[in-house]
Amino acid sequence: MGGRKIRAGLVARIACRIRASVSTVQCNHQPPTSMYLTPLKLTLAGTMLALIGLTARADEAVVGKPVDIKFTAVDGRKVDLADMKGKVVLVDFWATWCGPCVAEVPNVVAAYDKLHSKGFEIVGISFDREADKEKLISFTKDKKMPWPQHFDGKFWKNEFGQKYGINSIPRMWLIDKKGNLSDLNARGGLEAKVEKLLAE
Repeated sequence: MGGRKIRAGLVARIACRIRASVSTVQCNHQPPTSMYLTPLKLTLAGTMLALIGLTARADEAVVGKPVDIKFTAVDGRKVDLADMKGKVVLVDFWATWCGPCVAEVPNVVAAYDKLHSKGFEIVGISFDREADKEKLISFTKDKKMPWPQHFDGKFWKNEFGQKYGINSIPRMWLIDKKGNLSDLNARGGLEAKVEKLLAE
């Protein structure tokens, strides 16, 4: 046991390719492929990375406070969360290469189709690579995802991913009608959470 070692990059890649059958599966930022860790060290490293990520998010994204996200979408639309007050907004950090993200798409589309007319909006933050821009456009069209998508082609160094310490996807935030962050983990029970915020 003491001699067994796990190649962290390989483990991360395998985890990212698992087809999500439960809502807790995520794709995580891969550590360098040259990094070798024992099981205990891997656990400790993962815990420290999680704490670092939570600290970064706490500095920038605080429940009950506005979230500063403003960009020009891949289709040319101007997006500014500050202009979306009166709506409930899902901020969806995701990517077409992320299996768990793709598995969530039907749930997100269903919630959007049901609640959009009542004031529900979605803003996508894509972690796709530069070479996958056309894939993103084609994917969102095929899956009937009409909401705006932020795309800068920087993969894990995505502008808003860096700003808010996003080190695993999918990550879903809900913004209430006052324009304040309401939920940092909206992935489970999304439709019910949106309906509750719409009723406030």
